[in-house]
Amino acid sequence: MYKVGVIVISDRAARGERRDACLPAFQEALSGSEFEIVDNTIVDDNPENVRLALTQFINTGLQLVFTSGGTGFAPRDNTPEVTREIIEKPAPGIDEAIRTFSRSKSPYAIYSRGVSGIAGQTLIINLPGSPRAVKEIVTFLLPTLHHPLKLIAGRLADCREDIER
Repeated sequence: MYKVGVIVISDRAARGERRDACLPAFQEALSGSEFEIVDNTIVDDNPENVRLALTQFINTGLQLVFTSGGTGFAPRDNTPEVTREIIEKPAPGIDEAIRTFSRSKSPYAIYSRGVSGIAGQTLIINLPGSPRAVKEIVTFLLPTLHHPLKLIAGRLADCREDIER
């Protein structure tokens, strides 16, 4: 089982003005898979709060952290900038794949600024704040997501073990 954390980044959800629908979308998309959400939180769009949540999740040894929200063009959308500060190795292929896939679902996907990368032993992936997008993107990534996590953990010596199976 892979340990997953979910950080929902939303001013309104953090203030209790809106019920979050992204965490249930993550839970539904990951249900029955080898990925288990073991921690989750909702924070506002303040960069310090996003940074603190990411750092705490990385320090608890989670293998995968998804963020949802704060990836657009609004003045308080800062998730990609904070994520870039934290990651040690960017993973632009994930970003490109997400945007390419998402573009087939919505023309608005081109406005997502989400980034992905590795911090320590944790893979971080920024997703939009839309429950529908969360479910679609996680479902899209799920069949191959074990591969980078094995590599990050040093549990895969030869990539062909995954690619050719």
